[in-house]
Amino acid sequence: MTGTGEYVVTRRLAAQRWLLDATIRTVGVDWDQGRTRSAQRPCGLAADGDFARVRSRVKRFSDIHREFAQAARSREQRAERARAAGHRVESREHWFIASMLWGCAEWPLFGHTDLSAHYTERKLACFAEYIAVCAHPIRRVEIPLGEQTLPGYLHLPRQVDAPYPCVLSIGGMDGFKEKRVAMYGDELLERGIAQLVVEIPGQGEALARGMPMTQDSTAAAGRAIGQWIRQQPELDADRIAVSGTSFGSFWSLVIASTGDPFAACAVAGVVHEPGMHTLRESASPTFKARFMYMCGFTDEDEFDAFAAKLDLRPYAERLGCPHLVVAGEDDELSPIRHTFELLPHIKSPVSLVLYEGEKHSAGGASSSTQGPNRNHLIADWLVDRLAGRTAADSYSYVDARGQVQEREPVWR
Repeated sequence: MTGTGEYVVTRRLAAQRWLLDATIRTVGVDWDQGRTRSAQRPCGLAADGDFARVRSRVKRFSDIHREFAQAARSREQRAERARAAGHRVESREHWFIASMLWGCAEWPLFGHTDLSAHYTERKLACFAEYIAVCAHPIRRVEIPLGEQTLPGYLHLPRQVDAPYPCVLSIGGMDGFKEKRVAMYGDELLERGIAQLVVEIPGQGEALARGMPMTQDSTAAAGRAIGQWIRQQPELDADRIAVSGTSFGSFWSLVIASTGDPFAACAVAGVVHEPGMHTLRESASPTFKARFMYMCGFTDEDEFDAFAAKLDLRPYAERLGCPHLVVAGEDDELSPIRHTFELLPHIKSPVSLVLYEGEKHSAGGASSSTQGPNRNHLIADWLVDRLAGRTAADSYSYVDARGQVQEREPVWR
């Protein structure tokens, strides 16, 4: 595990840093994927100016954390002024956006350092202020895992009574739990479904506590979370699903394969390639540095040997619930052929929705902008599963015009 003041730097990141900076000057802060779009989305239009300013000012990789931190400090100051004036709703929006900006500032610091710890502390402090004035109930939770605990938030809907159906929400390697549920109009909360957002080993606050991802950490976390859910009186243990995006697609399938209480599993922006060679060696070199930090390695050769053994197929064989996969045809982090090779290992019903021309981070191709909204599609599929509606194998191809073509499930 990296120590205080130490960052992970891979061979390729060191050699290509000049190229990375040149790419950022040309393409911008979202050179590798729509990271700022993903972070801005739960904030709504109120954060347009913050993210636009960061995008305009970032010219090299080392600018990223500084510009996001400056934007976060500005939002904190506005939140404090609104709170002092008694403006509850205004302060709510400032606190939430500040937390998102602090979380973005954390991302490019691939190691446990005093600076990354400060950014984490500010992110959590701002989100705690947001919880106090939020429009829906949120409970901070700590889920026992051995001698440590997994940090999370339980978001509850307002329009239905307990016990609530619930979705365990798992973000990706670049994500953080605070951004998993939108400030307003969240797709699942609006449908009467609670969200349990947890950071498992390798993610966010859990990683900062010294809990890296290991070969068996995800399955252990899944069992611990499942046990915790069954003990919560406000959650309906018969109506629990898991959903994940990006690397969260890998973690979600592993967790769902642990069995009860998960009745469904939905993923998007998939990471399905065994060994994840494309993500490690062909994508932006920042991915591998983050991946190594996430797994607690500083020796690149040792990490490569570890990562080469990561494989979803044994877990897919044990998956007992319906599975939804939403993917981009041109995913640059996990080539789509690996998804088609994985699906035959799943014995339960599988629904695949494939967007023509779309990449890993959805939103740039016409199939996404003109076709079914990915977030609504996932939410409605989960609603149907949690309501007990029967699932069946299906393969939907969304073409460049946004039209949906129903095809034969070729994996059967």
